[in-house]
Amino acid sequence: MAEREEHIYPVQFSEQEASIKKVNSHPVMLKFNNVTYKINTKKIGSWVGERTCSKSKLDDDSNEKVILKGITGTVQPGEMLAILGPSGCGKTYLLTALGGRLLGGKLSGTITYNGKPYLSNAMNRNIGYVAQDDRFYAHLTVTETLMFTALLQLPNTITKEEKIIRTEEVIKQLGLTGCKNSIMGGPFIRGVSGGERKRVCIGLEILTNPSLLLLDEPTSGLDSTSAQQVVSMLSVLASESHQTVLVSIHQPSRKLIYMFHKILLFSDGNPLYFGRGNETIEYFSSIGYFSPVAVNLCDFLVDPANGVYLGDLDDERRKDIKQGLVLDYKSNLLNRMKKEEKLEVDNNNGSGRHDRMDKNICQWPTTWGQQFSVLLKGVLLERKHESFSIMQVGQLLVVSFLSGILWWNSSINHLDDQIGFIFTAIMHWSLYPMFTTILTFPQERIMLIKEQSSRMYRLSSYFIARNVADLPMELALPIIFVIITYWMVGLKPTVGSFSVTLFVILYNVLVSQGLGLVIGSAIMNPTIGSAFGGIISQAFLLASGFYIKNVPSFVAWIKYFSHNYYVYKLLLGSQYKNDDLYQCGPNVSYRVGSNPTIKQFGLGNEVISVVALGLMLVGYRVIAYIFLKRLRETK
Repeated sequence: MAEREEHIYPVQFSEQEASIKKVNSHPVMLKFNNVTYKINTKKIGSWVGERTCSKSKLDDDSNEKVILKGITGTVQPGEMLAILGPSGCGKTYLLTALGGRLLGGKLSGTITYNGKPYLSNAMNRNIGYVAQDDRFYAHLTVTETLMFTALLQLPNTITKEEKIIRTEEVIKQLGLTGCKNSIMGGPFIRGVSGGERKRVCIGLEILTNPSLLLLDEPTSGLDSTSAQQVVSMLSVLASESHQTVLVSIHQPSRKLIYMFHKILLFSDGNPLYFGRGNETIEYFSSIGYFSPVAVNLCDFLVDPANGVYLGDLDDERRKDIKQGLVLDYKSNLLNRMKKEEKLEVDNNNGSGRHDRMDKNICQWPTTWGQQFSVLLKGVLLERKHESFSIMQVGQLLVVSFLSGILWWNSSINHLDDQIGFIFTAIMHWSLYPMFTTILTFPQERIMLIKEQSSRMYRLSSYFIARNVADLPMELALPIIFVIITYWMVGLKPTVGSFSVTLFVILYNVLVSQGLGLVIGSAIMNPTIGSAFGGIISQAFLLASGFYIKNVPSFVAWIKYFSHNYYVYKLLLGSQYKNDDLYQCGPNVSYRVGSNPTIKQFGLGNEVISVVALGLMLVGYRVIAYIFLKRLRETK
C-alpha cells in the first residue's frame, strides 16, 4: 500500500490564537475496551420526551437490541481516527458513548481518558462533540453564533479582544468569511447552506481548542473541496495542537481516507478492523480479502462490512462474510491490540496530565454574571424576531380592534357584555402565553443538553436569562392590546382602573408563562405537551365555574389552583363595586353585587388573589427549573 498521502491546507495561527491554544493544551489518550451498548426497542412514554427507557424496562431481554458489540481501541494525542461502516452500523452511538452523551440504554465496558473514567468537569469541557445536525438560534448570524460561544466558553484569562480574534480566525479557517453576516436560519427561515451550517457546527467546538474532538460525519453535505478543507484542518489540529480527533465518516474520497492515522471499521455493531490506515490492505489480504482492481480504499472496506465481496449479493453469503470477518478480527487483531495498548499505557504518563488538568481548570470558564449577560443578549436578539414578527403584530392588531368593535362602548349599563369581554381577554392572555412557552424548552432541548454537557454555562444563568428576556418581548403585546381595547370597550374611564387592569393582565401573562414552562420542561415532546396543556386549561376553566354555576364539590377545589379564577376576580374588582348601580331597563336599576356572575365570584379580598398569583408566578418557575435540572442530570 502506498505511503499515507498528505493533502494539508496550511493554516497559520496568530500570536493571540497561540495564547488561546495554551489554555487547553492537555493531551488526552482515549481508550475504549469492550464497549457494548443495548437499548430497549419498545418505546414508552416519558416525562422528559421520547427517550429510550434505561431502567427496569430494560430487564426484559426480549425487547433488547445490542447496538455496539465489544468495540475496543486506543487513540493517542496527535492521532486522527476514522470510524467507518455502513449506514446504521452504530457509528453515531459509538461517538456519543465516547463523548459521555448517551441518553438511556445500557452501556458496558470501559472508557478512559488518560487512564481515568469520565468523571471530571475539567475533562468534560475539554471534549468537543459535533453532531450530524445541530440546533442554533435561527436569527443569529454566523459571527454572532460563534462569538457568543467564545464569550461563554473561553476563560477569563483571555481578553474579549482575543476572543474576537479567535472567532475571526475560526471563520477564516472554515471558509465562512463570505457568509459570516448571514443568519443561521431554521426549518422555515432561510439562512446559510447545509455545508456552511456544518462548518459552523465544527467551528463552535474548535473555538476552545478541545483536547478530544469527536465529529459525527462532518463532511456530509459538503462538496469534495470543502470536505477536504475540513478534514485537512482537523489533521492540522491533531498534529500541531496534539489533539485527539475521532471522525465518523460515511464515504470519504481517496484523498481523505489517507489523512487518517487509524481506521475503525465495524458492521452491525461488530468490530471488523482497528489499526493503522496503511496496514488495512495488508490485513484484509492476509485473511483472504483482496481487490482485483484498483478501488477507493473506503469502498474496499465498506463492501465487506456490508457482506459484499466480488459482487456477490446473495443474502446467505453476505451473512457468512460478516460472521467470518468478526471471527477473523477476534482471532487476529484483538489479542494483538491488547498487547499494544498495554505497552502504550506503560509508556504514557497520562494520569499525571489528567490530574494537572483538574487542578488547573476551574469548574466554569466564566462567572455567573458574564454567562447571564451573554445569554440574555443572545436570547433577546433571537426573541425579538419571534415576538415582533409581522404575523404576530398583525394578529394582535386584528384581535384588538375586532374586540373593540364587537364590544364598542359597552358602558356599565351593559354589564353582562363587559363581563363577557373580561372573560375573553383573560382566556386569550392565558392560553396564548402558555402554549407559546410550552414549546420553548422542547425546541431548545438538543442545544441545551449539548451546551450543558460541555459545561458552557450554569443552568441557573440560562434559566434566569431566558425568563428575563421574555419580559419585554411577551409583555409588550398585551400592553398594546389593553391600550386599544380598554377605551373602545368603554371600561371604567379612570387612570386607577386602567392601571389595575393593565397590571392584572400582565400578571396573568407571567403566571401563564410559568405554567407553560412547567409543562414544556416536564414533557419534552411538543405534541404531547400541547395536548396536556389543553387538558390543564380546560380543567381550570370548567372547575372555576365560568360555564357552570353548581360545580360538584369533589372537583370544586381545582379552582383554587387556577390562575384564571384569581385573575377574573381581580379584573372584576378593578371595574366594579358591590354598591355600583347599572340599568337593565327603563327606570330599572340593580346593584352590581346582585348580578349572578359577580355574586358567584364575589368582589373584594384582592390581597388573597394577588398573593395566590404571586405564589404561582414563583412556584411554577421553580418547578420548571427542577425539571430542567433533572434533564441535565440524566444526560
